[in-house]
Amino acid sequence: MCSVIIIGLLAGCGDRPWNYPYGFDLPEKNLFFGSFSERPKHLDPAVSYSASEVVFTGQIYEPPLQYHYLKRPYELETLTAEVLPQPIWYDSAGDLLDSHASPDQVMKSVYRIKIKPGIYYQPHPALAKDSSGNFLYHQLTDDELKDIYAIADFEVTGSRELVAADYVHQIKRLAHPKLHSPILGLMSAYIEGLAELSEELNTKHEQGEQIDLTQIQLSGVRELDRYTYEITIKGKYPQFAYWLAMPFFAPMPPEADRFYDQPGLTEKNVSLDWYPIGTGPFMLVENNPNRRMVMVRNPNYRTDDFYPAEGLPEDKENGLLQDAGKPMPFIEQAIYSREVEAIPTWNKFLQGYYDTSGVSSESFDQVVQFGSTGDAVLTEEIQQKGIRLVTSVAATSFYTGFNMLDPVIGGYSEEAKKLRRAVSIAMDYEEYISIFRNGRGIPSHGPIPPGIFGYLPERLGINSFVYRWQHGEAVRQPVAEAKRLLAEAGYPGGRSRKTGEPLILYFDVTATGPDAKAWLDWLRKQFQKIDIQLVTRTTDYNRFQDKMRKGTAQIFQWGWNADYPDPENFLFLLYGPNGKAQYQGENAANYANAQFDRLFEQMRYMDNSPERQQIINEMVAIVREDAPWVWGFHPTDFGLYHQWYQNAKPNLMANNTLKYKRIDAELRTQLQAEWNRPKIWPVILVVLLILSAVFAVVWIYRQREHRRIEL
Repeated sequence: MCSVIIIGLLAGCGDRPWNYPYGFDLPEKNLFFGSFSERPKHLDPAVSYSASEVVFTGQIYEPPLQYHYLKRPYELETLTAEVLPQPIWYDSAGDLLDSHASPDQVMKSVYRIKIKPGIYYQPHPALAKDSSGNFLYHQLTDDELKDIYAIADFEVTGSRELVAADYVHQIKRLAHPKLHSPILGLMSAYIEGLAELSEELNTKHEQGEQIDLTQIQLSGVRELDRYTYEITIKGKYPQFAYWLAMPFFAPMPPEADRFYDQPGLTEKNVSLDWYPIGTGPFMLVENNPNRRMVMVRNPNYRTDDFYPAEGLPEDKENGLLQDAGKPMPFIEQAIYSREVEAIPTWNKFLQGYYDTSGVSSESFDQVVQFGSTGDAVLTEEIQQKGIRLVTSVAATSFYTGFNMLDPVIGGYSEEAKKLRRAVSIAMDYEEYISIFRNGRGIPSHGPIPPGIFGYLPERLGINSFVYRWQHGEAVRQPVAEAKRLLAEAGYPGGRSRKTGEPLILYFDVTATGPDAKAWLDWLRKQFQKIDIQLVTRTTDYNRFQDKMRKGTAQIFQWGWNADYPDPENFLFLLYGPNGKAQYQGENAANYANAQFDRLFEQMRYMDNSPERQQIINEMVAIVREDAPWVWGFHPTDFGLYHQWYQNAKPNLMANNTLKYKRIDAELRTQLQAEWNRPKIWPVILVVLLILSAVFAVVWIYRQREHRRIEL
C-alpha cells in the first residue's frame, strides 16, 4: 500500500517539478516568465503613461521611432519610419530656413514621416470583415452581445496594412475630451492646431454631439499619401523627435474606435484600456490583472526587424551580439503573474520560475554584498546559481525642494542662499542611500543624472558648495561649515539673530507607516545637527498636491524620471515660466532666476555640442549657488538575470525591449528540475506514520474483539 501511494504521488507530473506554478500542460518553447505588482489601468496609448503599463504597451504599439537597444548615449533610430525625420524650418513669412537659422527666426518646424509599407496589424475583431467587405462587429445587436465578455469571445478576427492616416488619427485622439490624455497640455503648446482641436471637441462633447475624428481636421497634422504624414510644430523644438518614440504617437486604426465605442462593449469593459490593438511584435491575449497577463507573438509581425549588428565595444565581449542580424522577436509567449508580496516573488525567482528579478530591501543582504572598493557583487549562494547582477544608474533625480516663494526658506538674498546651503550640507544623502536604499544610488551634484548629455562626472561635476575634493573623491563639507553658513544667514545656534526665537522649518510629506517613521526620524536628525527644529506635516496625497499647486508647502521631497534623454527634460524643472504655483508647471520649487531662464531658452534648442555643454555648465553653476534644491540622489537599478535569459542590457529609455530577449528553454527546464527536486523522505515518513497508526488501531480493535469472544 505504501509503494502504491508514493507511486501515485510521483505520477502525473511528467518532467515538471511538483511545485511548477504554470500548469503541466504548458509547452516547452521560448517562453518568458515575469511578474507585476501594480495592475495596469490604461492600455490605450493616448492615456497610458505609467511604468506598469508600458511593460505591455511598449511591446504592442509601434511609434515611428525607437531607441537603439545597445548604443550609449541613447540614440534614436527608425521603427516603422523609413528614415529618421529631419525638421524643416520656416520663418514668419513661410520661407524655408537653413540649418544655421537661430531659434528666434524659426516660426514653425515640419516633421515629414514616411512609414514602411507592408506592416500589418495583429489579428483583431475590430478589423474583421465578411465576404462583401463589411465589418462584422461594428453594429452589434443585444443578442450578439449577450455571450461577449472578452475579446476572445469574438470568433472572427481580421487585419489590414498600417497606413499614415492611422498615425494622424492617434494624434487627434490626444485631444479627445473622453480620454484625458496626460500629454495634451504639453503637446498643445507645440503641435499646431491641437489646442484649437481640443476646444472644438470639448464643445461637441458638452453639446452631446457624436465625435468622429475622421471627419475633423487637425491643422498641424496631415496625411500626404498612403505612407506619409507630417506634423507641424510651433517654433523650434528639437526634443519632439524623442516623443516620436513613445506609445502616445503610435498608430491607432479608426476602426478600433468605432468598434470599442459600441455601448454594449463599453458596459462590459471591453475597451482599448483592456484590449489593445497594434502592429508590434506581441499581442495581449489574456488580461486578468488580478491574476496574470499573457502576450503572444503577433502572427502578422513583419520579418524585417533584425537584432542590432553593432553596439558598444564591450557588448561583443558580454555576448550581446551573438544574435546580430537575426529576425526578432525570439520569445513566443510572455506570461506575467500578479505578485503583491515581495517574498513570494523572490522565492519563485530563486526556484527558476521567474526569469528576472529586482532586489527588494527584504532580500538585499541575501543577494548583494559590497567589496572593498564599494562595488556591489553577488553573494556566493546566488553566484552558484549562475545568476547575473546588472546595475545601472537610473535617468532619475530625487531631490528635496525648497519653496522659493516661502518668506523663511525662499528668496534670493545672500542670507537665504546660505540658509539653504547649510541645510544642503546637513542632509547627508550618503547616509540616506546607505540606510534606506542599501547603497543603491549615488549622491547628486546637480539636476542632471548620469547618462544624460550635460552631466559631468567626478571632479568636473562636483558641487563645491556642498562638497570638497579630497583624496580623489567628493567629500561632504563638515557640519561645522553648515553651522557657519547658518550663522551668516542670521540664525546662529539655530536662533534668529533678530528675535532670539528658534528657527522652525516645516517639511510636508505624504508618507505613512513604519518605514516612513524611520525616514522622518532620520530627517529630523539631519536638521538637529545644525540646531534647526524640523516639523514634519503628514497629509494625504490630494491635500499635498493642493499645497504644491498653491505654493504653500515649505520643504518637500520630489523626483523626476526622464521622459527622453535630453538635459532640457531636467533643467526645465527649474525654468521660471514652469513655476507650479503661478503657471501650474513642473517647477515645484517655484524657482525663478532671469539669467538661468535666458540660458535655458538658448540651450533648449541647441544640438549637443561643446557650446551647449558650456551653457549647461553655467546654468548648473547658477542653481548650485541659489540652492533651490538639496540635490539628493540618483537611484541605481539592480537587475538579476538567470543564465538562460539572454541579450539582457538595461535600456532606460526604450519601451519595446522584450523583442530583443532570448530564452534558453532547455537550460531553464534542466535547472528548474535540479533546484526543485522533491524530498521524498518526508512523504515516506508521513505514509509510514499513517500506516503505523492504522496498524495500531487495527491491532487494538482485534485485541478487544478477541477478549469479547473469550468472555
